[in-house]
Amino acid sequence: MSDQQPVFGIEKIYVKDLSLEIPNAPRIFLERETPEVNIQLHTKAERIDEGMYEVLLTVTVTAKVKEKTMFLVEVRQAGIFQIRNVPEAEMDPVLGIACPNILFPYLREAVSDIVTRAGFHAVILSPVNFEALYHQGKQQAEMNAAAAEKLEEEKKTTH
Repeated sequence: MSDQQPVFGIEKIYVKDLSLEIPNAPRIFLERETPEVNIQLHTKAERIDEGMYEVLLTVTVTAKVKEKTMFLVEVRQAGIFQIRNVPEAEMDPVLGIACPNILFPYLREAVSDIVTRAGFHAVILSPVNFEALYHQGKQQAEMNAAAAEKLEEEKKTTH
């Protein structure tokens, strides 16, 4: 009976990829204006073995002053999670909400550290509501599927 209990474990947390670009150095360090910072965040999960999943949280941080890029940082923070005996319907939320919530503090620290080491003021990523992002993504996917279905129907009626 106990072997049917849900299992959730963190096997490994690691930085899978990290890149930093400062295309306008050294002159960009003379800029006194506050940069405009753009942050893009993506999650991805894939099964890598029986009951083992890799979840990838990717952030791209771009700081610009006028049209000049101050810096561009991309960090791909990954985790390997053991997830067993979880109903199929609950797997998506575990992979899309629980795992990114675990990875985010590591991602946040990696971004702050690399930006500081590059000679800029630290960029501290604001907390992220992965549950809201997950539901937004599902809603968007449903809307896209409905739009594609409607397009197919229109194609059929026009031929």
